Amino acid sequence: MNDLKSLKIIIASIFAIGLYSCGEENEIKNISEEKKIDTLQEKTAFQTSSPWKPEIDIRADVAIVYGVNGNPSDGEQEITFEDRVESWRERGYNTHFMTGIAWGSYQDYFLGEWDGKNHLGEGQVQKNGDTIWHGHNVPYIVPTESFIEYIKEEVIERVIDAGISSIYLEEPEFWSRSGYSSAFKEAWKEYYEEEWKPQHESAENTWLANKLKYHLYYNALDKVSSYAKEYGKEKGMDVKVYVPTHSLVNYSSWHIVSPEASLASLPGIDGYIAQVWTGTSREPTYFNGEEKERTFENAFLEYGSMVSMTAPTKRKMFFLTDPIEDRKKSWDDYKKNYQATFAAKLLYPMVANYEVMPWPERIYTRPYSVKGSDEKVLIPEDYATQMQVMINSLNKMPESKNQVNGSQGIGVLMGNSLMFQRFPTHDGFEDPKFSNFYGQTLPLLKRGIPVETVHMENLTYEATLKNIKVLVMSYSNMKPEAPEVHKKISEWVKSGGVLIYSGRDNDPYQEVREWWNTGDHNFEKPLNHLLEELEIEKSDEKNRYEVGNGVVRFIKQNPKEFVLEANSDAAYLKLVKNAYEKDASAGNLELKNNLHLKRGNYEIVAVMDESISNDNFELEGTYIDLFDPELPVLSKKTVQPGEQALLYNVENVENNSEPAVLVSASRVSEEEKEDGNYSFICKSPKNTTNSMRILLPEKPENIQLVNSEGNEVNQIESDWDETSSTQYLKFKNEPDGVKVNIFW
Repeated sequence: MNDLKSLKIIIASIFAIGLYSCGEENEIKNISEEKKIDTLQEKTAFQTSSPWKPEIDIRADVAIVYGVNGNPSDGEQEITFEDRVESWRERGYNTHFMTGIAWGSYQDYFLGEWDGKNHLGEGQVQKNGDTIWHGHNVPYIVPTESFIEYIKEEVIERVIDAGISSIYLEEPEFWSRSGYSSAFKEAWKEYYEEEWKPQHESAENTWLANKLKYHLYYNALDKVSSYAKEYGKEKGMDVKVYVPTHSLVNYSSWHIVSPEASLASLPGIDGYIAQVWTGTSREPTYFNGEEKERTFENAFLEYGSMVSMTAPTKRKMFFLTDPIEDRKKSWDDYKKNYQATFAAKLLYPMVANYEVMPWPERIYTRPYSVKGSDEKVLIPEDYATQMQVMINSLNKMPESKNQVNGSQGIGVLMGNSLMFQRFPTHDGFEDPKFSNFYGQTLPLLKRGIPVETVHMENLTYEATLKNIKVLVMSYSNMKPEAPEVHKKISEWVKSGGVLIYSGRDNDPYQEVREWWNTGDHNFEKPLNHLLEELEIEKSDEKNRYEVGNGVVRFIKQNPKEFVLEANSDAAYLKLVKNAYEKDASAGNLELKNNLHLKRGNYEIVAVMDESISNDNFELEGTYIDLFDPELPVLSKKTVQPGEQALLYNVENVENNSEPAVLVSASRVSEEEKEDGNYSFICKSPKNTTNSMRILLPEKPENIQLVNSEGNEVNQIESDWDETSSTQYLKFKNEPDGVKVNIFW
């Protein structure tokens, strides 16, 4: 190093240390500046019922503060809602609000403190008379008018008065097994203008009960969201309302009824959080005759159903993942399944807003078990680092018009009524593990076909079927919501679409009291109305019909038959292949065992087991492995069946002569770039370790790390990689920030 350059480095280092250690006044200035920057975007978020703590300062854009009275599982709050909000604002966060709409810490309502009446009797009640509880004195609620008024007055007004303009009404859930309370019976009489009928006595009663459950939460969300916007307007605020909800796939599988896609028709709803995580996606499914967890595949279908639900409506969508889950498992188990769900969500490049985690307080501050041991420990250092690399990549994750590799344009029709037929069982008709849905999707997805789902509720939007070449549908596990569904499908087929209808139409819900057999219609089954729209006179001897410029094919099997027994999906696959290649002229149907997407500088790979081969997927180039906390630079990445990968492609960096932090287990801000010098501040939770790779024009000659108090921070590890021109750094994180100064 020559003398002049040495002097410049020394002067710059002293100046940086002095500037970053000016005490409280300077710290407040830094916070204020960061707050100003963060308010420009709301790309990433997390939910918490805790006030700010250094151990959970994960540096997403938005802290969604949970519950005016906290989270029911936390017990009584020691700090007020307003103080919790302010604690996050003081640290530079945008603050939003979330609360349960079907349950919550509303003991003042349930126990009569609000209006002098005890409302525990409004809980959702099962056939045996037991209330379904979410916590102590917290039932899942039948959303009565008084409950709706309580939410407006005691929750919505207080939140908006605290200056919050984004409200999330979480999990509008009505359990299928409920429907026996006096509150529900009263709602039945008002809605149907007849006496309540117990759902266990007939399929029709079940259908009617679930339609009512659906309506009750649709109505509740309509009234609460409308009120929030009106009250906000009175305060001069533009209030946004979002619904965090499980996917239609999961609710149907778990026997829960929720409004789902119909909420898009409500003017008061601005978007959703797709609540997909290990806990939902690890639900066992049948494929090839075997019941087991298929977390990646299930997550891919769950996220896909959420995209299908909202894409044509242009509503905002956040994708959620969770580095742990509600069930107590080992850290190794959490990590494996987190990677699977994380990769699945990134394979939808049209979504780039994320809830990076729920409840960081339980992730960072609570112990969980170690595999093969009775020991419980806090989050392992390596997993915390890897997790932070992953969530910080979401702050930069771009939308992309790229598509996942494979044959595009195959969709499976789904609808909200999937939730109506799941419980209880009638006339011996069963759908084990929601297999009529998975029978249509898993045989395709497992062979590397990025199958889409199509919501029938969105068929009125032209974009819904615009890119679909082959549409698979069945009324074995759902029914059409209105005649318009068949009208739109018929129009699409006649204009060149290819439809595959699978089903025996022998379930007891075919003849429930509905639009196809009442009023102007007198059809024994909904399929018969579709056939009339398509102008098909169906016979048992024929399974292919040309309709206008399109084609309709039939397979007389319920889709569950394709997965409940081994080697039973061959006929279905052959039918899809012929429909895709011959009828739709869409090219060869590509069968493989992987999904791969390039998304900006990121590449996502998933290789599936139980597929057409056990081949590995290999990539060659210059990649940083984001699933490895050490962030190695690889010239070749091999992904094995049953595994996923998230990679940063260094060769894709546009301006590779300019210094930049490529990947990091911290949030980077306040970058300064000068000739021969690059500096920035990185923040991440206390008691965690930062791991980062920094692109530089040449090998650095000196690296200075200083904390907010002006003290030097020791580099745990520092290494230069010549092939990628990146500097690796590893050091202890600090929520108040570490200033990194690099000279070359």
